[in-house]
Amino acid sequence: MTRPNILVVAGHDPSGGAGIQADIEAAAAHGVHAAAVISVLTCQDTHNVYGVKPVDADFFSECLDAVVADMSIDAVKLGVIASAEHVAIIATLMDRLPDTPLVIDPVLVAAGGGTLADDTVGRALQDRLFERATVITPNARETRALCDGETDLDRCGETLSQHSANVLITGGDEDSPEVVNRRYAQGRAIQRYQWPRIDGVFHGSGCTLASAIAARLALGHDPDEALQHAQQYTWETLDRAFAAGQGQRIPARIATETP
Repeated sequence: MTRPNILVVAGHDPSGGAGIQADIEAAAAHGVHAAAVISVLTCQDTHNVYGVKPVDADFFSECLDAVVADMSIDAVKLGVIASAEHVAIIATLMDRLPDTPLVIDPVLVAAGGGTLADDTVGRALQDRLFERATVITPNARETRALCDGETDLDRCGETLSQHSANVLITGGDEDSPEVVNRRYAQGRAIQRYQWPRIDGVFHGSGCTLASAIAARLALGHDPDEALQHAQQYTWETLDRAFAAGQGQRIPARIATETP
């Protein structure tokens, strides 16, 4: 018995709400196996991030090589990447996986405000990996940072879509009655997805969404289907979210019945 594999590159979150654990849970909920390579160790809880320690670049590269040599990879999902050197290593890896879907969640700042990556990482992602990506999933704050402080999200989306096949800007961090996610793709009208806003702040929602998209792509769904199903699944995990600690709630990433 086999199942699709996704390669997840992200950070370790001791609280279990975001990062690698969120990716593994979201993948498993879709019947997909997640091979996980950690890029950074973090000190964080359900409130915020307090410290970040990147994994040694040589060891990071060895881990990626070991996984890819052993397993077939049906999609790749990137979360927190700690350095431009790590980005370069991943770019070289993706050259060996030319037809593999790539989902990038360009995590730069935690929901609590703590810094996870500096500006050089965002620039390196744009220069080395965005053009290779099937989907990128920045939230509104990350989008503006990637676009040098441009405030208009539609202008940002149009700019980013010149470098990536599909840009899904999520609106959970915006102050609006509903959550509006916006998809940008060259040659297509802007597509808006509207979701009822659930009260509270959540720990790991972006990781959940990006990994669910990667899982759907690994299962053979096209980007339209993957984006729709993954957003629906993520909304359901937030609707069922629970309090593991005293801070942000954690999405309940149980198995999905969506085909």
